Order: sequence, then C-alpha cells, then structure tokens
Amino acid sequence: MSVMFLPLRLIPLPVQCVVMASVLDLAFSRDAALSEHLDGLNGKVFRIHVLDTQATMYLGFKSGKAWVHPEHHGDSDVCIEATTTGFARMCFAKEDADDLVFQQVLKLSGDSEAMLRFKKLIAAADLDWEAELRSIFGDFFGSRVAKAAHALVAAEKKISNSSKDALQNYLARMQAPNQERLQAWQAGVEQLAHQITKNKSKLTRLEHRMDALKPPKAH
Repeated sequence: MSVMFLPLRLIPLPVQCVVMASVLDLAFSRDAALSEHLDGLNGKVFRIHVLDTQATMYLGFKSGKAWVHPEHHGDSDVCIEATTTGFARMCFAKEDADDLVFQQVLKLSGDSEAMLRFKKLIAAADLDWEAELRSIFGDFFGSRVAKAAHALVAAEKKISNSSKDALQNYLARMQAPNQERLQAWQAGVEQLAHQITKNKSKLTRLEHRMDALKPPKAH
C-alpha cells in the first residue's frame, strides 16, 4: 500500500499521506462497483508501518471514502508491515499479497474479516500505481517513483540471487551432498538398516539355540 519509495521517502510523512489518499480517492471514486466493498470497511482503520524507515501512516474508511493520516488516536483494526521494498513489490511489481505474506515479506495482524474485505477491495480496484501517480501528479513525478520502486525490487532480487549463488559455491567447496548423492546415501542407509535387522534376528535365534543346549541347573 505504501508509496514511500525514493524519492517519496525524502518527502515529509504528511505529504506522503496526501499522495496516497489522492491515489486511493481517485481509484475508488471512479468505479461505482467498489461502493459495496467500501461500505463493508466503514469505520475500519489500517496501520501501515514501513519497517526500514520506521514511518507509520493510518488508512481508514468513512462514509464510503478512504482517508490517510500520519496519526490516529484510536485503535487500529489491522496492522500491515513490510519494508519499503516489500511494499514496492506489492504495488509496483504487482506480486500477489498472499505470496508475500507466505514469504513473510508482508506481515498482517488484526481483524481477519477486515483484512479479507480490504483484499477484495484492492483486487476489485486493480490499482496501477504508476498510472495513477502520473495522472494526478504528472509524468515526471509518477515515472520517478515507479523507476525507484522497480530499482528497489531489482536490487533486492540481485542480492538474493547473489546470496544463493554464494551459498551453492560454499556447499560445493565443502563437497556437500547434492540431491543425487543424498538419494544414494539414503538407499545405502536403508540397506544397512535392513542388514542390521536381519543380523539381529539371526543373533536372537542363535541365543535361543544356545539356551536350549545348556545343561539343566542342579538342584
């Protein structure tokens, strides 16, 4: 939900709230079919926290409209947390929110019914953040924000891939087993376990025979 990417995170939080509120108001007001979803969220408040910048804003719904403020003195129904890059992945890279929650990129807590209603609203609105920002604030501003968001996502992906490659190289140097080796080892262990079981059975039968050959104890 947040649009706090460079250069927006250099802008004061109240101004960021105005930007976000303007985008949502435009997107929600032009589609009458969204009114049902908006009515279902009436009175609900969402706390949006950006972990790496420690910025917090509040998104609420009243009388079929959305508002965004930097402060809220009441309770929040839902808390949404992610890094700047996490929000960029959801808003600009359009990654599925459920996938981001599963990956623990996006963290949600609070009223599950409100979360579901909000998810349905966002899905129905099908927000294109870059297009909305261009429409409201001009091509220069919209393109700068979108470019910064995509750069953040690309940088995170590059770091993630580099980390995976480094780990694979390290495991290779350690001669860590790959899947084929693990399967071979597993087969060997199973064969050894089977042989041990057979030997235990033979030993038990041998012990029984030896007991039968022992002379009876004298009274």
